[in-house]
Amino acid sequence: MAGEYVNKEFLDALAELEQTKGIKMDVLLEALEDALISAYKKNYGSSQNVRVEINREDGDIHVYYRKEVVAEVENDKIEMSLAEAQTYDPEFEIGDMFESEVTPRSFGRIAAQTAKQVIVQRIREAERNVIYDAYAKAEGEIVRGSIVRIEGRNVIVDIGKTEAILTPADQIPNERYVIGDPIKVYVEEVRKGNRGTYIVISRTHPGLLSRLMEQEVPEIFDGVVEIKAVVRDPGSRAKVAVVSHDEDVDAMGACVGARGMRVQNIVEELSGEKVEIVGWSDNLAQFISNAIGPAKALQVSVDEENRTARVLVADNQLSLAIGRRGQNARLAVRLTACKIDIESLSQQEVRLAQQENEEKMQKAEQAADNTEKNIANNPEQVAAKKITESSNDNITKDNIKENDEKSTDTGE
Repeated sequence: MAGEYVNKEFLDALAELEQTKGIKMDVLLEALEDALISAYKKNYGSSQNVRVEINREDGDIHVYYRKEVVAEVENDKIEMSLAEAQTYDPEFEIGDMFESEVTPRSFGRIAAQTAKQVIVQRIREAERNVIYDAYAKAEGEIVRGSIVRIEGRNVIVDIGKTEAILTPADQIPNERYVIGDPIKVYVEEVRKGNRGTYIVISRTHPGLLSRLMEQEVPEIFDGVVEIKAVVRDPGSRAKVAVVSHDEDVDAMGACVGARGMRVQNIVEELSGEKVEIVGWSDNLAQFISNAIGPAKALQVSVDEENRTARVLVADNQLSLAIGRRGQNARLAVRLTACKIDIESLSQQEVRLAQQENEEKMQKAEQAADNTEKNIANNPEQVAAKKITESSNDNITKDNIKENDEKSTDTGE
């Protein structure tokens, strides 16, 4: 890098990196200057305080050693007395920094060899920062990408400036992924790691459904209709609780759209996942009643403090309320954040009958216990009980004696 040709060539390379990687030239040159300081100290004296300057126009490199002007010198490698400094310039004062160029003739070659690794590392760091800054803003949003390859069960998606991995856990079950196909993914998390920016994308996150609804339903995007909660069984079924902040706008109708087109577009994007729109209510009993739809609730009893509820449905509605393999009930529980017990009319009759029998048994046991306690606390009743028990014992003994005498008379 000592000659003008090499310097210009290097600047051209940095300019190309700025265009292709989006890393500013100043960032790269600052990284190079730091690397050259390390190179100089390694080869010419680690104890010196030096500054490296690269001319942004022609790439010429200059190295300056620096000494602080002090009243009393303790370390002549980094300090200079005021008297000595003023021999160079009478204007020097204590605390100023004295500089003098010390660029070695062979410094360009040494610097190129020493600084290469440091520069590459800085470039990688800067590149990671560019990617992080670009996608940190997209966290919690949908990005469009394309499938570039499939590695085992992982799907690699090109999302623009970088690639991200769609893991099996974030893939919709039974969804087919074909190389070259466009795909929408939800950016769940963006974080910096030792090896670069790590972007977590998902097709199963509830946020994907929320953002798709914002794109399809203008009323949600404008804030007239609000999504209060979203739960999904990815690829199978989902429930979305919505509420309108305008009495003239039907929240559920706005989400479904004319002839169901809005929600149907979302279903197609989610590979056939059935999306149910549920009316949200600040009345927990009403919200639970809505959440177990399409089943109709006859009665909802709620314990708001413990977040539990019991829902009564007709016998022919029980399987609909619970759903296949309990799916509808599970989604309703997650949507309302409330433990829900669902029972039919006939089940309620059996339960109430069992409760009645249990209460009768408890009352009978309680009555017996009370009788025992009353006897124990009444001396006359205790004496009478003992006389009765004693009499019964005597009668038993007489019967035994009589039987023994009869046995003796018969020769047994």
